[in-house]
Amino acid sequence: MQLIIVKALEWASSQLMDISDTPQLDAEIMLLHVINKSRAYLYTWPDNSISSEQGSEFKRMVAKRLEGNPIAHIVGEREFWSLPFRVNPTTLIPRPDTEILVETALNLPLSDSARVLDLGTGTGAIALALAHERPSWRMIGVDKVTDAVELAKLNRQLLKLEHVEILQSDWFDAISCYDFNLIVSNPPYIDEQDHHLHEGDVRFEPQSALTASESGFADLYHIAAAARDYLAPGGYLLLEHGYQQAISVRNKLIELGYENVSTVRDFGSNDRCTLGRWSR
Repeated sequence: MQLIIVKALEWASSQLMDISDTPQLDAEIMLLHVINKSRAYLYTWPDNSISSEQGSEFKRMVAKRLEGNPIAHIVGEREFWSLPFRVNPTTLIPRPDTEILVETALNLPLSDSARVLDLGTGTGAIALALAHERPSWRMIGVDKVTDAVELAKLNRQLLKLEHVEILQSDWFDAISCYDFNLIVSNPPYIDEQDHHLHEGDVRFEPQSALTASESGFADLYHIAAAARDYLAPGGYLLLEHGYQQAISVRNKLIELGYENVSTVRDFGSNDRCTLGRWSR
């Protein structure tokens, strides 16, 4: 491989053609990570050379991608809500679809001093994105996995959002506050028998963060039931779920006594998160 930017990208794209839907983008992300430049640099200086050390590192990354490793794990970072988040195999890679949950939360009529809980925070993406937009909110993010908690704390530090509280907790177990104005969660909601678990990036992510029993509904229903004891009167519950689960989740929230229950579609027009208000 010639150590010229345009040739390096052409080589990598051709290598990745059969295993990636976005071979050119994958190649660009990895090369930009190696040379530590902005994307504009690739198009402004396509004939610039990269060092032999950078070329070797780029080849190593391409080899890992050919093994199926997610780009986010290879470069150790994923952008979410225009913020950079460190990622690793201990928890889920933040998805663009989840940004609709953040947008929905930000559009709720909450006070500047709202208390907000993010259950299963993982990288901290949801909690930290909300805290970035609403710095006066009293934000808590929890996860039961020790390594995920440490990763969320690292992202909190790197994003300079130290006012966000990150705790280890199996859902509500370590929570002593009972007056949250908003509880959000992107819990495991994939059926344990779903064949997609053996395809793409999810092969490299922890199954415990992806799947739930009862055809994927167990954690959604548990959170919905338990959240009633932790919400202030008039507080909101906002849950991400699979596109085919919306009707069942809405019906469960209504059955549990939530009001004004509605589902929000993501940017691909798929039912993505359901919202309910607790007024009792």
